[in-house]
Amino acid sequence: PSQAGGDGLAVVGGALGIGKIGAAATESIARQPEAGGAVSTAMIITAAMVEGATLFGVVVCLLAAL
Repeated sequence: PSQAGGDGLAVVGGALGIGKIGAAATESIARQPEAGGAVSTAMIITAAMVEGATLFGVVVCLLAAL
């Protein structure tokens, strides 16, 4: 039970990371609308990588709690 908070911290970290990615992408598209397609693609790929790392952290925390 001592690792019970670790999975929550992993999820919060992932949420903050994806939020920063979205904010930066939105700002980039606002500054340069013609690059919107490339920025959106890079944003989705990066958010998926953050999501994968978050899921890995949650799984590790849950396995450590067992």
